[in-house]
Amino acid sequence: MYHFIMYLYLLGVIICSFFSEKVKKMWRGERDCFRIIRKKLDPKAKYAWFHAASLGEFEQGRPLMEQLRREHPEYKILLTFFSPSGYEVRKNYEGADIICYLPIDTVTNARRFLRTIRPTVAFFIKYEFWYNYLHILKHRHVPVYSVSSIFRPDQVFFKWYGHQYGMVLKCFSHFFVQNDISKELLEKIGITNVTVTGDTRFDRVLKIKEDAQEIPIVSTFVNGHRCFIAGSSWEPDEEIFIKYFAEHREWKLVIAPHVIGEDHLKQIEHLAEGRKVIRYSQVIQGLRQSASTEQDAEIDKLLESADILIIDCFGLLSSIYRYADVTYVGGGFGVGIHNVLEAAVWNVPVLFGPNNQKFQEAQDIKSAGGGFEIQGYDDFCMIMDRFNRDQSLLQTASDHAGNYVRHHAGATHNIFKEVFKH
Repeated sequence: MYHFIMYLYLLGVIICSFFSEKVKKMWRGERDCFRIIRKKLDPKAKYAWFHAASLGEFEQGRPLMEQLRREHPEYKILLTFFSPSGYEVRKNYEGADIICYLPIDTVTNARRFLRTIRPTVAFFIKYEFWYNYLHILKHRHVPVYSVSSIFRPDQVFFKWYGHQYGMVLKCFSHFFVQNDISKELLEKIGITNVTVTGDTRFDRVLKIKEDAQEIPIVSTFVNGHRCFIAGSSWEPDEEIFIKYFAEHREWKLVIAPHVIGEDHLKQIEHLAEGRKVIRYSQVIQGLRQSASTEQDAEIDKLLESADILIIDCFGLLSSIYRYADVTYVGGGFGVGIHNVLEAAVWNVPVLFGPNNQKFQEAQDIKSAGGGFEIQGYDDFCMIMDRFNRDQSLLQTASDHAGNYVRHHAGATHNIFKEVFKH
């Protein structure tokens, strides 16, 4: 049945590629995979294979890849992605020797791929359970590790009808899971090679904070004011917090939307009508065209007088959070919230929408007192009004957020110690 589903899925991808640019990129990338491997493969090297579905999983695997580079340079690293949102952003990542899409999990693709690479060890990040790849790896006696994985009772592995597919879990040499619930669920189906190590993303965000650079444009914009920073926001999020800050103009507002397209940027500007809005790209362009210190000073005055700064480029958000007094992470009124740890690591409270139940870090940071769920505008107003009135309350929430991240670090070290203990 699984094989039939894979070939049916393959057919669906081919058809959808005619209508979706994202699917077309994925389909082209999968077909191009073997050309990339042939071009870059060192047949004498031993490869550690890391597979990440998308960008979030890559960030979880990255600390392990970088520690492997430092401590075991004899390994070369193969990094594969399933989604264009991961591959297209990280295809030039310097920490891996080969980066490509993973071909769809048919028997033919899996055999060809593994026969070509012959990995020495493999790491599947979080949710990846490809039946054919994993069974062939097991047959070849290649150790395979599931990293930062998390399991829930509603997953197919734990249903009466999912027993056969659940056998794929027997292919892993060891599971490094995020919580005790995951370990207990696996033990119920006879899998005991499990260690609770937590989530490697805590190590990643701490490293991002350590390496973060100052962003002078944002620093000039904030200029000593209280600042609210919204990251990875969508329109339902923006409708809530922009409305609030229309009445609280003592705050500066920085918005880094998840979708950076002209239509969405104009939507944000329309919602903020009546307030002075400036885009990050406009400031950059002005500075490039500036021919004197007087013109630079005028740009600084423009920034200082603005109420809202829109970050209309990628790659800055994790550093920009440093300027916040309160943060908001978007997605909670849609498919699910984005990365709350990138904000919390800067010792600031994090607000987010209701769709956060499947995100362990969101549940934990709420319990720790550093995260706050909102159901709509009234909840947002209530929380922000409390922070406005009570500086000590804001400071306590900030401390709880930062402490939560620091206290959960160390998964990378523990996983690495177990995998390479011999």
